[in-house]
Amino acid sequence: MRIAQIAPLYESVPPFAYGATERVVSYLTEGLVAHGHDVTLYASADSTTAARLVPICPRGLWRDANVWDTQTHHLRQLARVIRDAHHFDIVHFHGEPLHFPCAERLPCRSLTTLHGRLLPHDHGPLFREFARVPVVSISASQRRPVPWANWQGTVHHGLPLGEFEFQPMAGSYLLFLGRMMPEKGPDLAIDIARRSGLPLKIAAKIHAGERDYFREHIDPLLRRSSGFTEYLGEVGGLARRQLIANARALLLPIQWDEPFGMVIIEALACGTPVIAFRRGAVPELLEDGVSGLIVDNVDEAVRAVGRVGGIERGACRRAFERRFTAARMTDDYLTIYDTLLAREANGDPGASGSQPATVSG
Repeated sequence: MRIAQIAPLYESVPPFAYGATERVVSYLTEGLVAHGHDVTLYASADSTTAARLVPICPRGLWRDANVWDTQTHHLRQLARVIRDAHHFDIVHFHGEPLHFPCAERLPCRSLTTLHGRLLPHDHGPLFREFARVPVVSISASQRRPVPWANWQGTVHHGLPLGEFEFQPMAGSYLLFLGRMMPEKGPDLAIDIARRSGLPLKIAAKIHAGERDYFREHIDPLLRRSSGFTEYLGEVGGLARRQLIANARALLLPIQWDEPFGMVIIEALACGTPVIAFRRGAVPELLEDGVSGLIVDNVDEAVRAVGRVGGIERGACRRAFERRFTAARMTDDYLTIYDTLLAREANGDPGASGSQPATVSG
C-alpha cells in the first residue's frame, strides 16, 4: 500500500520532548514501514524516519524563532500533498482540518485523525459541511460532542514495546508532566503534593501564550513550595523516560475533557500508576484500582496518593502491553485503510458515516 502521513509542523517527528501528536505520527509511520508498506512522511526537515521524508520547513515551527505565522507553512505543506496525491493509495492527515475543502477532490482516499478537543459550536458546522470526509477519533470521549461526523473508527494511541523500560520499584516523588496551562492543573498538582507530604517534580513546556499564566500563577507557587517542588522545564529523551519510570505516581489533575492523554500510557509502560481526575478519556484509559486511581477532586487525589502503593506496577505494565502498543495501533489503522479502499473499489464513497466504529484498547 502506498501511504502518505501528513504530520503537523510544530515539532519534528518524533519530537524532542513535548509533542504527543508528532510522537504518534512517528510510531505509526515506523510501524507501517515495518509492515512493508511504501510510506511517505510530510514533516519538518529535522524529522527522523525510515519512511521517505518530504521536508516542508527546516525545523519544527515551535523551535524556530523566526516563525510567526505557522499557518502559512501548513498551507505550503497542503499544496505539496495535493500535487503529490496521485502517487498514493491513501493520504492520512493528522493536523488542523485545512484540507477538508479539497479532501474529496484528491485522486486517492484520505483519512483524518483528529487529535484535539472537538467543540459542537466550532467543529459541528465543519463536519456537517464536509460530511463525506472520513475521520478517526482517538477516544470515544473525543467524538461524543459531535457524533454526526463521518467516523470510521476510534483508535487509541500506542507506544513501541521497547520505548519505555519497566521499572518495578516505586520512586519517592510525584510527577507532573505536560504543558504549563490551566487546563492541565499544575497548580492542583502542587497542592496535592504539598498536602500529601511527597516531593513533586514538574517537567512542563511553556508556550509563548502561557508565559503570563506561569509568571502570575505558577511561579509564585513554586517559590513558596521550593522545599518540595522542583521545576525542571521541558525534558526530553532518556531523561524524560527515566523521570517517568522512577516516579511514585503520575499526577493528572486535568480541568478539561482531554481527548486522550499520551502521558498516561507512557506512565503505564514504565509501570508507574496514574492518579487522574475523571475527565475526558481518563475512564477509557485507566482501570481504576488496577493501573491507577480515578478521582473527582483534590481531596480524593490526596487520599489516592496514600493508597497508590497498593497499585501493582507490574499490572500497569501489563495493561499497557494488552491495550496500548504501537503494533496494535498500526493494525487498527491498517484495518481502516483497507475498509476505505475496499469501499472505493466497490464504488461506495463511504459517506454515510453509519459503519460500525473500530474501538481500540
